[in-house]
Amino acid sequence: MIGYTSLGTNDLKRSAAFYDALLAELGAQRLMEFDDFIVWANQPTTSAFSVHIPYDGKQATVGNGVMVALSAQNRAQVDAVYRKAIELGAADEGKPGQRADNGFYAAYFRDLDGNKLNVHHMV
Repeated sequence: MIGYTSLGTNDLKRSAAFYDALLAELGAQRLMEFDDFIVWANQPTTSAFSVHIPYDGKQATVGNGVMVALSAQNRAQVDAVYRKAIELGAADEGKPGQRADNGFYAAYFRDLDGNKLNVHHMV
C-alpha cells in the first residue's frame, strides 16, 4: 500500500551517510539520487525510503507524532539495525524488546535530524 516514505533533512550529505549504512542492514541500497533527495529500496518495485532537502527552502523540522517504521525479517535484524543506528549517532528512543503480547518486537531511535524511526518484527 505504501509506495515510499520521505523525511526532511538539513544536511543531505550527513543524512545520506547515515542511511546508506543503516538501510544496508535491511538489504536496501540507493535507488535514485538527485541534488536535493536520495531514495533507497530493496528492489525498484518495492516500497522505498527517502530523505529530502525541503522543497520550500525552509528548515526541515520533525513532525510531532510522525514516525517511520522499518520492517525487519527477524528479531536479530531488529537488534542489528538498532545497534547500527546508535553506532551512527542516532538517539535511543527505546531499546529492542517485546512490546506487546501479539509478537511485536521493536526498537526506537531518532536519526541525526531528530526524525523518529522504529524497526520491528512481528512473529
